[in-house]
Amino acid sequence: MKEITKSVEIDGKTLTFETGKIAKQAGGSTVVRMGDTMVLVTACASPDPRPGVDFLPLTVDYRENTYAGGNIPGGFFKREGRPTERETLTCRVVDRGLRPLFPDGWRRETQVIGWVLSADDDFSPDVYCISGASLALLLAAEIPFDAALAGVRIGRVDGRLVVFPTNEQQADSELDLVVAGTEDALAMVECGASEVSESIILDALDLAHREIKKIIALQREIVAEVGVVKMDFAVAPDPWPADFADAIRGRWSDELRDALHVRGKFEQQDAVKAVRAKVLAELSEEDADEKTPWVKSIYRSMVKAITRETILERRERLDGRAFDEIRKVTCEVGVLPRAHGSALFTRGETQAIVTCTLGTSDDSQLIESYLGDSRQTFMLHYNFPPF
Repeated sequence: MKEITKSVEIDGKTLTFETGKIAKQAGGSTVVRMGDTMVLVTACASPDPRPGVDFLPLTVDYRENTYAGGNIPGGFFKREGRPTERETLTCRVVDRGLRPLFPDGWRRETQVIGWVLSADDDFSPDVYCISGASLALLLAAEIPFDAALAGVRIGRVDGRLVVFPTNEQQADSELDLVVAGTEDALAMVECGASEVSESIILDALDLAHREIKKIIALQREIVAEVGVVKMDFAVAPDPWPADFADAIRGRWSDELRDALHVRGKFEQQDAVKAVRAKVLAELSEEDADEKTPWVKSIYRSMVKAITRETILERRERLDGRAFDEIRKVTCEVGVLPRAHGSALFTRGETQAIVTCTLGTSDDSQLIESYLGDSRQTFMLHYNFPPF
């Protein structure tokens, strides 16, 4: 592949894509650059579908290597460690934008990797991984990804909306809005703000989409110049006969609908399991091995269809609540006698025990990043135990 470098001006800044120079053996690869911040993004897929899965096996890995800022990791081994919380959250942002754009039925292991190669003090590299991931997937001939995606960050400084604000501007910004979208629509929004008005948010979203279209146009231009020929991909037909699925849906849809509308989490689960057991019980012994997976897949599709129907047509949730109707909420404080602060929050059958502990500056957390070391004095930890 020949080396290609193309740029686009975004709010007075130059966003550049390079391809054909680094990671040539990857299915698709690109280096996204803004200032001295550079992010290498690659996309690869396994040659065969992953057996036994009925979902998209997509993995996104994003790393902000400390060498990118001219720093050495701490600790005894002086090596890059496990992903930080920021890196994990960035992976999720990229995944949320990409996942809905893959064709239905794609079951090959697909991996997107974003590595920060260089990072300056002006531009945070996380948001550039979104656009880089899209271009890498578009360049990978063996991956049927055709719906281009781009991401931008919008800030608001001194009353003006800023696209790709610098870190200095972001420190004074009353808005931190990350948006991913296609040419036609927005696909993912993540926002933190200091009580800005709805009209400002809407203006920021409009601005974000205009700039997203510019970045996608550049991606399309690069793909056309490379001459990528995408593989032919067609969704494999269902292994079961159509009349087999129609018979199950016709006989059991009403009973399953009633079970899904049962109030109470455990009562609903028991009712849904009971209906499925009835369906499976009707299979003969000689058909059980072959048709049990069929029935389970059809059953899951029925649950999804009824859930969608309830929301869109009946305009209510499965348990009969309106969209703006919440379960009973209770709060208690001081539930743990030796903790500095504690509370028990209950909403319906969902509970959270929350504690607060005060410490000194010696208890602050050392944070290592490509920008160097810093101290964090507020720490929020979340655990979801299996019970």
